[in-house]
Amino acid sequence: MEKFLADAGKIFSAMDILGLIAGLALFLFGMQLMGNALEKKAGGGLKNILEKMTSNPFKGFILGMIVTCVIQSSSATTVMVVGFVNSGIMKLRQAISIIMGANIGTTITAWILSLSGIEGGTWYTDLFKPSTFVPVLALIGVIFFVFLKDHKKKDIGMILLGFATLMTGMDAMSGAVSALKGVPEFANLLTLFNNPIFGVLAGAVLTAVIQSSSASVGILQALASTGAVTFGSAVPIIMGQNIGTCATALISCIGANKNAKRTAIVHLYFNVIGTVVLLTAFTIIKYTCGLTWLDSTGINETWIALVHTAFNIIATVIWFPFIRLLEKLACLTVRDTEEKEHYEMLDERLFATPAVAVDRSNQVAVKMASISKSTLRCSLELLSNYKQETYDTVITGEDKVDKYEDRLGSYLVKVSALDLSDADSIQCNKLLHLISDFERISDHSVNILQSAEEIHSKKLEFSGEAKGELTVMINAVLEIVDLAYDSFLNSNLDSAIQVEPLEEVVDSLKDKIKSNHIARLQKGECTIELGFVLTDLLTNLERVSDHCSNIAGLMLEMSHNNMSIHKYLKSVKDGDKQEYNHYYDYFRMKYDIEKA
Repeated sequence: MEKFLADAGKIFSAMDILGLIAGLALFLFGMQLMGNALEKKAGGGLKNILEKMTSNPFKGFILGMIVTCVIQSSSATTVMVVGFVNSGIMKLRQAISIIMGANIGTTITAWILSLSGIEGGTWYTDLFKPSTFVPVLALIGVIFFVFLKDHKKKDIGMILLGFATLMTGMDAMSGAVSALKGVPEFANLLTLFNNPIFGVLAGAVLTAVIQSSSASVGILQALASTGAVTFGSAVPIIMGQNIGTCATALISCIGANKNAKRTAIVHLYFNVIGTVVLLTAFTIIKYTCGLTWLDSTGINETWIALVHTAFNIIATVIWFPFIRLLEKLACLTVRDTEEKEHYEMLDERLFATPAVAVDRSNQVAVKMASISKSTLRCSLELLSNYKQETYDTVITGEDKVDKYEDRLGSYLVKVSALDLSDADSIQCNKLLHLISDFERISDHSVNILQSAEEIHSKKLEFSGEAKGELTVMINAVLEIVDLAYDSFLNSNLDSAIQVEPLEEVVDSLKDKIKSNHIARLQKGECTIELGFVLTDLLTNLERVSDHCSNIAGLMLEMSHNNMSIHKYLKSVKDGDKQEYNHYYDYFRMKYDIEKA
């Protein structure tokens, strides 16, 4: 141990520590900058591709590889996939092939970084050196980001700046450790990693800490530029780096459902078992074939990229025929348990991939809308068939909706502060508006429940005429709820268009039923007490229809270039009324209380 510390002291005294720290900081910042910009630029589109084009394992594998090549992060792809599985968009078996492709796709970063090791004095080799093209890319990036106003071009500028920063950091790290070439203590220290166990642990820990196998491979490539890193020590480290990259997915599945956890576990098993098999084979071949010279032969940046790619390709070839076995192994590890509420799936670690965070928010909002709608229907059932179980269902549903609004609203506010694409930003704002209407509808459900409880406890009974009118009103409100929720759940604009005419009919029904009640009261056919209950019911039903109008209006607003909802509704009523009048006349005839 004393010798180890003494060697470490000599190593650090021989190198420019500040230069290494600065280079590492630039390298990690550049990778984060480029990754975020790439994810923002392509994340939403790639997300849609992943959702729709995973009909067979091979296609999923190709997609996982391409997506990861584009966004430069297998961790981001895996977290995205965990989010899809968690929300039910994708099945576990589909996710496995995508993860396999992502493991290969992430190796492209190592090949890009290996350009820094290109040698040779010819003009065509010099063109591929980072010192030649990075300044040009940086200049273009600055022009795009600083001087252009178009957001898409600014994103491209950020990608170029991130890449330039990444390569500058890599060059700075290589320069900082170049002094170690002639330090024997550094070579002695690296021989520790010829022990496969130490090498795997070192690679796994480093990658888990910085949460990027691409970044940790880049650091290894920088150290390899000294010529002191051997094949024997590099191979176990690279394998360990593939294990360490699973940390991000494992963190992202905290609070997710069982299938999302299984997806992260599959990623871990793929790399751990692949490492055990391939490292065992490597060690056996090294010693049985007399390849011990690998422990004394230096490895360069290009060979590190090659080993990184070869490991992931061979591991995929081994595992690809056994996707079902991987699935069963994950299911045995994460057994079936009681499902949590959807709002508990709102994990802030998904902020690393904003497109996934927005998608998760939408799934939770869908569940919230479903509970809100179900709660309203149960409360209306109590008016004609009062049961304690139904009463309890309404109270429980309203409490859940309140929690959904609180958790989802807070989550969406944080998501909206992220660097979102235009489409994701619009979706985030839409959800923030909609969840308020869902919550208010559940509040009105409780008010209706209270009226039903009063009718039941006091044994009140409406006249036959009042019952018929109230039934018409309830049926109209149930239809407007179905139309509004369909417009949200299925993005059905045809349903949304019908809501406002029906809302006008509901308003007219409320006024007419109240007038009829006053007439019955004057004739002595009804009581004041029943009148109060009826008025409360009509008010709450009319308010429900108002919130449905808000929901449908917002869906239409989003399809008309973000026109304000009030301006849009005014344009509907004051503009071409043919379609509006058609639906208004239809619903007026359908819900005519004179026929009740």
